[in-house]
Amino acid sequence: MDIQDCIKFTNSNTICYFETIEEDQPRIRAMNSWFADETGFYFQIMDLQPVYQHLQRNPKTEICFYKQENMTGTILRVAGELEFLSDLKIKEKLKNGKNSLRNFDKVSDNQGFIMFRITHGIANFLTMENNIQPKESINF
Repeated sequence: MDIQDCIKFTNSNTICYFETIEEDQPRIRAMNSWFADETGFYFQIMDLQPVYQHLQRNPKTEICFYKQENMTGTILRVAGELEFLSDLKIKEKLKNGKNSLRNFDKVSDNQGFIMFRITHGIANFLTMENNIQPKESINF
C-alpha cells in the first residue's frame, strides 16, 4: 500500500471521523472531506464552528475513513498536522465543485469559509484480518 491507495480510498469514501482536542478532551465529529491528491487531504469548515477554534489551538489531528464491506470493513487512519489555506483560486474550485457549497456567496471573499489540508503525516489501513498485526505505516 502507498499514498496513491490512500488517495483513491479517501476520494471514494469521503465521509470521515475527525478528531480535535478541546482543552484536554478529545472531540470526534463526522465530516465530509473535499478531496485528496498528492498535495494532501483537503477539508472545509466555517469559522463559527467550534472545530475551527480547536484546530487553531492544536493543528494536530487524526482522521478515520471507513468503508463497509460485508460484515466488516476497511478503515484508513490518517494522522498529521494541518495547515490552513487562503488561496482564493482553490476556494473557488471548491465552491464550484461542491453543490452543497454553491449557496455560500462569500466563499471567494474569504469571509467565514475556512479551508485546510493535511500535507504530511502517517496513514495506515486496518481490516479485521490485520488489526492485531503490526501496522504498516504509509508516510506521506
